[in-house]
Amino acid sequence: MSLLVAVMDTLLPPTSSEEAAAEEEQQQLSLHAYYHHNISSPTSHQHVEQEHTCCVESDSAEDAGLSHDVIRDHWQLSVGLNDYGCLHYRRRCRIRAPCCNEIFDCRHCHNEAKNVNEEDPSRRHELPRHFVERVICSLCGREQNVQQVCENCGVCMGEYFCSTCKFFDDEIKKRQYHCNSCGICRIGGRDNFFHCDRCGCCYSTTLQNGHPCIEKSMHHNCPVCFEYLFDSMKDITVLPCGHTMHLECMRDMHSHAQFCCPICSKSICDMTSIWRHLDQEIAATPMPEPYRNKLVWILCNDCGSTNEVFYHVIAHKCTGCHSYNTRLIRGSPSPTFT
Repeated sequence: MSLLVAVMDTLLPPTSSEEAAAEEEQQQLSLHAYYHHNISSPTSHQHVEQEHTCCVESDSAEDAGLSHDVIRDHWQLSVGLNDYGCLHYRRRCRIRAPCCNEIFDCRHCHNEAKNVNEEDPSRRHELPRHFVERVICSLCGREQNVQQVCENCGVCMGEYFCSTCKFFDDEIKKRQYHCNSCGICRIGGRDNFFHCDRCGCCYSTTLQNGHPCIEKSMHHNCPVCFEYLFDSMKDITVLPCGHTMHLECMRDMHSHAQFCCPICSKSICDMTSIWRHLDQEIAATPMPEPYRNKLVWILCNDCGSTNEVFYHVIAHKCTGCHSYNTRLIRGSPSPTFT
C-alpha cells in the first residue's frame, strides 16, 4: 500500500501551497543570482550620500543573509541599466527645459536643437545645467522633481547622480566627481585631478608642480574651433605656454604643419630636430651678394628677446635660445643696385 501511495504522489500534480512554495524558492534563487552577478560587482549601483553618490559594497557572507525584499529592491533599482539615453549620456530619465518647456534627453541635446541648429537667431538659447527642475522617468513616464530614484516605479534614473548639477549618468566607469570650486561635475576620478585656483579649473595631477598658471585659462573658447572649453565634453590639452585648447584641434594643427600656440605664438612641442634641419637648409642656400651683409631686427616668439641678425629668405635664428620661431620687426635699408 505504501508503494502505491508513493507512486500516486509522483503522478499527482502538486497542491497550490506546494506550487507557491516552489515558485517562491525559485524566485529567491533567481534574485540571489542576479544580485551576485550584477549588484555586488565593483560597478554596483550607487546610492545618494548627501549631494552625491557612494558605492554599496557587500561580500558573499553578507549577501547570504539579505532578505528577499532587499534583493528585489536592488533589482528594481537596476532595471533598464544602459538601455536608455542619448549620444551624450546613458541615463534613465529625460529633462524638461524650463526655458522653452520642452522635453530633451539631456541639456546638450537641448543646446544643439535650440542654439546650434536653430535658424532664427532671436530664438537661440542654451540651458544652464543648474536650471533643470523636472525630469521624466524613461521607464514609467512619470514627471517629477529632480531626484535619483523614480518616485513611481522605483528605478534608479542614474547610477551617478549629482543634485547640484542636476546630472544623471549610468556609465560610472567614467569615474565622475563633482568639483565644488569649478561648480560642475567632471570625469576621470577625483584622485587624478587637482583644482588650480588661479587657472580656475581642474588639471591632471601630473601638472600640479610644473604648469604655468594663466588666469582662468579654460574660461574661453578654443582658439581653433571656438567651442567654450570650461565645460566642453572633448579632451583638452594644456600647452607648454599654459594656454589650453582641444586635443583634437591641436592634432589637426600638427597635420597642417602648425606648431605654434594660436594665442601667444610660442612653440607647442620640442622643435630641436626642425631647427637642425633649418640650419642645414640655410647653410646650403647662400644669399646673393647684395643681401649677404644685410642686418634685420627680429623678435623671438619663444623667449621674447629681440636680436639683430643677418637677413635670410628662409628663416632667422634667435641668438639667445636658438629658435627659428621668430618674426621680423625692423629691417635695414634695402640694398642699392648699380
